[in-house]
Parts: sequence; structure tokens; C-alpha cells
Amino acid sequence: MDAGSYRYSFSSSTEKAQSRCRQPLARVGSTVYIPPLRSSSSNPPSYRQSLDLSLFHASSFQHQIIYPDLLKFLSYWSQYQGDRFIPDRSAMDFDVAHYLLTQPRKEKENTEVVSPAKEAYRKLLAETFLNNRTRILAFNRKPPVPTDSMLAAISEATASNQNKTTKSKRYIPQSAERTLDAPDLVDDFYLNLLDWGSRNVLSIALGNTVYLWNASEGSTSELVTVEDDFGPVTSVNWAPDGQHLAIGLNNSEVQLWDSSSARLLRTLKEIHRSRVGTLAWNNNILTTGGMDGKIVNNDVRIRNHEVNTYRGHQQEVCGLKWSASGKHLASGGNDNLLHIWDFSVATSSSFSSAANQNQWLHRLEGHNAAVKALAWCPFQSNLLASGGGGTDRCIKFWNTLTGACLNSVDTGSQVCALLWNKNERELLSSHGFTQNQLTLWKYPSMVKVAELCGHTSRVLYMAQSPDGCTVATAAGDETLRFWNVFGNPEVDKPAAKTKCTEPFANYSRIR
Repeated sequence: MDAGSYRYSFSSSTEKAQSRCRQPLARVGSTVYIPPLRSSSSNPPSYRQSLDLSLFHASSFQHQIIYPDLLKFLSYWSQYQGDRFIPDRSAMDFDVAHYLLTQPRKEKENTEVVSPAKEAYRKLLAETFLNNRTRILAFNRKPPVPTDSMLAAISEATASNQNKTTKSKRYIPQSAERTLDAPDLVDDFYLNLLDWGSRNVLSIALGNTVYLWNASEGSTSELVTVEDDFGPVTSVNWAPDGQHLAIGLNNSEVQLWDSSSARLLRTLKEIHRSRVGTLAWNNNILTTGGMDGKIVNNDVRIRNHEVNTYRGHQQEVCGLKWSASGKHLASGGNDNLLHIWDFSVATSSSFSSAANQNQWLHRLEGHNAAVKALAWCPFQSNLLASGGGGTDRCIKFWNTLTGACLNSVDTGSQVCALLWNKNERELLSSHGFTQNQLTLWKYPSMVKVAELCGHTSRVLYMAQSPDGCTVATAAGDETLRFWNVFGNPEVDKPAAKTKCTEPFANYSRIR
């Protein structure tokens, strides 16, 4: 089991009044400007411009300038006024310098006619020994030029190969790009109150109200506010089309909304006996998980929507995730159990037969706390990552074909949510006590790539943008933060135009 404080039920009227004064999803604070350690401007500072050279008059020197100010002035003067260029004698060749100084005079004195062959030999000799050197004074040392062309070619090829194979390290900002206020956000480990749809609209449940934040426009709208007898909202999940939103309620009902018209399409009743804490879509099938331990498949297109049920959890179901293929369902519960269900077996079984309701594919008992964080790997279809609660603190990796645990990593804190990077082999986890951080892991070595801190309470909810680059997190500190943790979206390169070698390709054919 894992502790989850349900703050909303115990909030006083004073706290509710204060939260009403706060505007939901309003921008919190502003970015603090931190000046760079070293200015890139070439203009001298105003300090130099404001100095009065009269301070150096002999009559007023002792009275107006003290020793520290003098040192400061001299440092600024030497920095911006410049100094003499002093040649580096160790870098100079005096024999070559003497030759360059005396050769023009000898050429003027020697008036005899020189043959073309002798003149060509003289130029070749000068190029060989002088190596096209024309300067006499040297101010710095230059690296020696390789004499062997083969060695130069080898070093050139090695450098080019290193440039091709070495990939530039991705910059990961350590602070959130944007922070929004989220008053009345329920601080409960077992709920799922944040989701990001395929149309780039983020939904978040704050108390009894569901808000929509359009990431493309930065605008906020209120979708629905339910009555106190029905609320608070306990889960939200977008359908694959990004237009229809499923909302789970505390009174065991599930509502289906059309976000474009803000219209209630349908209410699914009598699915569960208590709150619906988790939802997951599989095309037209909406899977619901309740506090009663039941998992139900609902076909929203038909009147009798309950088509299948899964019974394997003895306590509240807090995590549901369908695989990308839609063939397997992962479910985690407060009974520390993780189940893998086969959709084809479930749909072919009889709904009324109690014997067929427990046909899970795998029953995994590796965690020692509630299993809420679930994430299917995007580059390996049979790989599932799961995270345990406060008394477990582990991220485990499972082969869903065999049920074997491939790896287990102790993170040191409660694992609240997991997300895979769609472009790299990386996994992002959000945590609770003690640091309330986001941790980016390199898979499969599970080396920490980065740790992002900013929330002051456990990071319960996490959602990924449609392009897979930005991550939104909501925490018990009632803030919604956006992190550019997975880099920038890749731009598809236009297909290369193939040249047609067929003669007269530009002319129309006659058949």
C-alpha cells in the first residue's frame, strides 16, 4: 500500500474561498534575469567613461584617490586601453629575419643579368627554406606543420571520422519553461488528473472543475464543473482523436465530453461501486479502473457499453496503460500487484462467466507498494516499465511475453509517474519525498542523465506533448510546470529529388 493524502475532502471553507481568488492556469511569477558572468560587449563600461582624469593632477592626487581606487582604475585602463605588443623572441628565427632584411638590398646591388632557370631555382629554394614566411616578428608560437603528407592525410581522416561519430550532447534546461497556477489540485497518489491530447490541448482537473489549456495558443477554458455530490473529478483521459475527453468522478460515474463544442455526450453509470481513479482508451474501447478493484472495458458506441471485465486486483486500481498495438493491457493496484491482460482473450471470453474473468496473461508480484506508474516502451513492444510507491521506490522492467523481470533500480523515493522518450532510449520518472524531482535515465544502463527540481511537493501527475518533447507535471504544491526535457522536435527532411536518366524524360510520351 502507499499513502495518498486526500486533501480536497478536508479543505475548509476559508481555503476554498482563497482558491477561488486565484485564477486557474494563470502564469506564476516571471523569469528572474541573471546577468552573465562575463559580458560579451566590446564597449568599455561606464566606469571608464565616468572617470575624471583630473584626479591625477599632482595637486589633488593624494586627496581624491586612495590606493584601492587607483588599482581599480589601472586594471580598467589596462583592460580596455590596451598595452604594447611585445614580440616572443623564442618564437622567432633570427637567421630567417636577417635574410629577409638583407636580401632586398643585395638584389638591388646585384645588377647582373640572371637566367630564367637560375631565377626559378632561387624562388624554389626560398619557398623550401622559408616556407612562404614573410613576417619578421612573431608574437606567438604556431604548431609545427607536418612534413609528411601521409601523416597529414591520416590525421585529417581521423578528425573527420570523429566529427561524424561523435554526437553533440543535448542541452537539458534545469528549470521549467513555464509555470501555471493550479489551485484545488487534489494531492492524492491514486488519482490521474492530467493528460495531453493529440490536438495539443492539455486537460487538468482542479477540484470539481476540468480545465483545458491550449498549448498552441496558450489559452485556458473551463470545460465542466460537477456538483459536490458527484465530485471531485478523479481522472481524465483523452481519446485518440484528441477531441473527446473521458472524465471519471468520485461517485463512480464516467462522463464523455466533446471538447470542441463543450457538450456532454454520454454518462456511463453503474460501472463501479466507488470512485474511478484511472482511465485508458484503446480505439473505441474505454477501460476504467475503480476503487472496488474492477477493470471494465466499455464500448462507447453501443448502448450496453460494458463488454468485458477483469478481476485480479483486491484493492483500488490506480494505473492502466494499453500497449501501442492495443493487444495488451497493464494494470497496477494498491495491492502491490501488476497484471498483464491479453485483449484478444478478454474479448472472446463470456462476460457473464466468472471463470473467464481472471484470465490474466501475467500476475507480477515484484513491487512492495502500490503500482501506479506504468509506461510501455515505444521502441520495444514487449517491454514495460513500472514504478512502486513510497515503501518500494523501485523502477522495474518487464518482458511481457515471458513475465520475467529484466532489471530493478532503487530510485530512493516514491515513483509517481513514468514517461519514455520517443526519440532516444531514455526514461523520465517523477518522484515524491524527499526531493520531489524529475529524473532522466539512460536505458538500459539506467545512468542518471539529469535531475530537474522545482516542485516543492511530490510530482504526482505527468503528461507528454504530442511531439514527445515537452513534459507537463502537476504536483501537490498546486503548480503546473512545463519542461523541455526531451529536446526539440525533429523536422522531417524533404525527400531528395531523383534525377531521371531516361532520354527525353521532360517530353510527353506518345503511345
